[in-house]
Amino acid sequence: MTFRVCFVCTGNICRSPMAEAVFRARVDEAGLDALVEVESAGTDGWHEGENADPRARSVLEEHGYALEHTARRFEASWFARLDLVLALDSGHLEALRLLAPTEEDAAKVRLLRSFTRPPAGHRSSPDPSRSPSAPQGADLDVPDPYYGARRGFVECLEMVEEASDGLLAAVRDDVEGQVA
Repeated sequence: MTFRVCFVCTGNICRSPMAEAVFRARVDEAGLDALVEVESAGTDGWHEGENADPRARSVLEEHGYALEHTARRFEASWFARLDLVLALDSGHLEALRLLAPTEEDAAKVRLLRSFTRPPAGHRSSPDPSRSPSAPQGADLDVPDPYYGARRGFVECLEMVEEASDGLLAAVRDDVEGQVA
């Protein structure tokens, strides 16, 4: 059975395609590419049909990530085929949960950075939008780099990479549980 993950930001040209590229690489490196599908979308359709932002593509390429991408808008009907929907900030989290047709679908929506592994000694949060390993009290939004300088894209990539390790562990546990 295939586990399907979709990363969602606003326009699907900066944060979510970066997360898609990084997580797809993590899945491939882990040998899970036959069991995990990775995609991305935006909450709005402003950039539908466009490629990822040139700054996002440049930062990804410089760090060894491949990305073939066409922006698209997230549709409520997709919840039926997705196992996990990862919002890049709290605004996306709220919008996606409101879009979800059922409570079960709304429960599939999580913040990407909720999967960031905390430093040793941190306690976990009971917040259901966070992973049990998420640092309590942390700002879990990935800031939108679109209106800023290139440095914002580098910072976005760093946040996505940090969260991807914890996300991979969670997805691996789920996939291995299905196979067993």
